[in-house]
Amino acid sequence: MFDRALKPFLHSAHLQPLKDPVDQCVAYHLTNLQKSLPEQEIDFITDYDMHPNRRPKILAQTAAHVAGAAYYYQRKDVESDPWGDKKIAGVCIHPLYGGWFAIRGVLLLPGVEVPHLPHLPPLDCVPTQEGRIALLESFNFHWRDWTYRDAVAPVERYSEEQKAYFSTPPAQRLAMLKGLREDPMSLEVQPKETVGLSWGMGLAAPRRVLATVPQGT
Repeated sequence: MFDRALKPFLHSAHLQPLKDPVDQCVAYHLTNLQKSLPEQEIDFITDYDMHPNRRPKILAQTAAHVAGAAYYYQRKDVESDPWGDKKIAGVCIHPLYGGWFAIRGVLLLPGVEVPHLPHLPPLDCVPTQEGRIALLESFNFHWRDWTYRDAVAPVERYSEEQKAYFSTPPAQRLAMLKGLREDPMSLEVQPKETVGLSWGMGLAAPRRVLATVPQGT
């Protein structure tokens, strides 16, 4: 998303003043999607939409798991819990992108019914107990070093520029993006680190169309 969507969005002539660039970029592209399907009602609920009582309207990672897009690994997936009374958050892992993606929201298509569409569960790409413990340990206690995202060998990782952006404190990100907007060369798509497709493809080979795409944190 950062290189293929956000950076072109920053350079676009119709850009409004920036407040939350990633959210504005997502909203822009979803608006274009709605315009391209004028006959279809589309409801989009973002990962930050809240009810009046401040509870989230969706649980994004749960939605990804239910949709079969990415497996949501939680504490209950570990048989021998090593954490005692510590609070352990769960994390989604994609069979192709590992943890190098984010879930920005849910698209709903009211009135569309496909009764014979089979439900496909998400691919369990971290099947061992040791792997799951290492994943949750890394995500909860060492998330800043990015290593949990490599729970499976991804076909693509974030560019260094994207990693720098999401490592920057939120209050300083606008200044960083201002530099990108003022330097046209920096808005060119940068090559991303990729991993050979031969690794683990027997495990991660897709058997469905996965809608999840690599995005920000």
